[in-house]
Parts: sequence; C-alpha cells; structure tokens
Amino acid sequence: MPLSDLKIRKLKQRDKPFRISDGWGLYFLVRPTGTKSWQYRYQFMGKEKTLSIGQYPVVSLVDARRKRDDARILLADGKDPSIQKQLNRIDAHVKARMTFKEVADEYYDTLVERGLADATLRKKRWHIEDLAKPLQNRSIDQITAAELLHLLKTIERSGRRETAKKLRATISAIFRLAMVTMRAPADPSAALKDALLPPKVKGRAAITDEKDFGQLLRRLDDYTGWPVIPAAMKFQILTCTRPGETRGARMHEFDLDSRTWTIPATRMKLRREHKVPLSDQAFEIVVDNWSDIKGVELLFPSNISNRKLISENAFNTVLRRLGYSGDEVTAHGFRVTASTILNSREYNPDVIEAILAHQDTNAIRRTYNRTTYRDQRVEMMQIWADLCDEFRSL
Repeated sequence: MPLSDLKIRKLKQRDKPFRISDGWGLYFLVRPTGTKSWQYRYQFMGKEKTLSIGQYPVVSLVDARRKRDDARILLADGKDPSIQKQLNRIDAHVKARMTFKEVADEYYDTLVERGLADATLRKKRWHIEDLAKPLQNRSIDQITAAELLHLLKTIERSGRRETAKKLRATISAIFRLAMVTMRAPADPSAALKDALLPPKVKGRAAITDEKDFGQLLRRLDDYTGWPVIPAAMKFQILTCTRPGETRGARMHEFDLDSRTWTIPATRMKLRREHKVPLSDQAFEIVVDNWSDIKGVELLFPSNISNRKLISENAFNTVLRRLGYSGDEVTAHGFRVTASTILNSREYNPDVIEAILAHQDTNAIRRTYNRTTYRDQRVEMMQIWADLCDEFRSL
C-alpha cells in the first residue's frame, strides 16, 4: 500500500533498521538513530542496486516519488541512475568553479608544481591578475573570441605586441585546462593566432665595438658606489652569464679547487645545470667577495641585508649612472657583447654557444650532440677575460 505523510510521521525507530515500501521500488528507511530517508531499489544489467534519494523531511513524499519516476525514465533509456547521480554531482562541482579566474588559478598551481622559474611564475601571475583582469569574473564557457580580441588588441595598440602575443598563449593554456575539465567547449583564443600583429623584434641593447666596450669597463672600474655591485657586474661580464644568475650566485655553488661555478638547473633559463669555468680574473673576484660569516650564502649580497639578493634593477641603474641609456646598453646585453666580439674574431661558434648556455636550434643535433666542450670553454673563458683587460687599454 502506498505511503502517506501521516503514516510516515507516525513511524518510530526500532532496534534495527527497517524499510516500508511505497511501490515501484521506492522505500522509506528508518534507522535506530531515528534518521529517516528514501531509497530506490532497482535492477540494472541483471544486478540489484540501491539509489539513495535523500533524507526526510528535506525530501518530501512527493519529491521522493518524482525522483523515483526520473530514475525509472533513465532505466528505460538504458542508463544507470546511480551513475547518472555521480555525473550530475561532478557537473555541479565543475559549474561551481566556472569563472576564468578560478580556472586560471588552477592553471597557475600546475605551473608551480612543475617547478617553473620564479621569473616565469611572476609573469604568468601578471598575465592572470593584471592583464586579464576584465575576464576574471566571467564564466569561462561564455567568453568569446571577439571579447578576447578586444582585450589583446587594446594591449597591442599600446605598443606591446610581444605582451599581447604571450598573453594570448597564457589564455589559450587556461582554456585548454577548462576544456579537459569540461568547463569550456573550445578554446576561442585559438582563432586569434593570426589576428595579432607580429612582435617587433628588438635585440638586447649592447655595445659591440671593442674600443667602446673598453671605455665602459674603465668607467666601471672607477665607479665609487657600493663596491659589491660593480664587482658582480664584472663577474657577469667575465662569466657570460645572465644578470639573475650572477645576482643569485651562492658560495656553495663554487668549487674553488677546480675553479668551477655550477649553476643549478632551478636557476637556469632552460632548467639545465650549467658549469662555468672561472678565468683567473673571475676567480679573483670570487676570492675577494668570499665571506666566512655564518648564515651568509650569497657571493654578492645586497647592501640592505647580506641575506638578500642585489636588486633586479641594480646593474642597469649603475649603467645609467655611468652615462649609458637603455638604448645603448643593458646588463643582459653583456652576453651579446661577448658573443659578437668572439664570433667576429672567428672563435668556434659551438664553444661560444656552450659558454652562453644556449640550446642548439637543431632538434636532431641537440638530441645526439652531448658534448659540453669543457676544455675548450676553459680556454675560451680565459681568452675572453684577457680580451676584456686588453680592451681597457684601447
């Protein structure tokens, strides 16, 4: 006999759980604790299964019967109501995390877990939180290609073509994550690849004339500011490393016996360990700046704290004080200087590329060529250091 609300309200708990049928597989379950709930018992693929419908009185008799009927319709379509309930729960969970910002944050977390460089992570966070701010509260499945084009073109028209290109790539990666997690049907940014103007290629500002570079070195020798900074800049020039690699140099990375500086993969642009042979001049700078103070790790610490790195803009600030504009030379341009001069003097270009820790552009050659040119790099680094001394006298 079908149940009624009056009969349900009169039911009392017993020592053991018991069920009362309402018909067509719907049961009312009463537990010893007094909890009352609805269950639907059915068969699927020859197996008896139970679907929990909900607790009474949150789920009323009318609601329970409606959900039972919905389950019967699913069975008639060859679908398992229990599996469909799980899918509905997943769908609801996904839809609760549908904004662009929420998906973007998940994407950023994956980059952190992959161990990307801090500089890369900062750029991605800048893309997400600043440049893509107009998209943050938008449901990601509602964002259109036209909307993205407007955002990217605004950045492009401000003269930042490269930024627009890289932002599109970040947005595309976020949409790909949304697609595989069923929060977006497609990546609208893919259609914009050819809609943006190509970036204007601008090389690193650098001095490539030997006489002019010698003048810069003399000015650096005469610099009267905080001595650690010019020492670090000279060390960067002699080792042909990037400014960030030099600023982050730690004393435990140096083998004084073999005169080798090993930069760990975590601090390299290509995430590969890089061993730098030290010329006599570079080794002298290491010795002069070595500290035995407990707790000090940095070879070139900041003047604010011996546990903090030199400011990211410190090298370029010194160059400006020496009278050089940003269009004439930057600290990163020192690598261009070394490469240009050494190549113009017809030294082995493969050794020069190895010194600069560049990746071979030929994928097949990169796969099979494992040489590090260790002996040649030792010789080349000393040649470069001696050339720098020679340039000072030009």
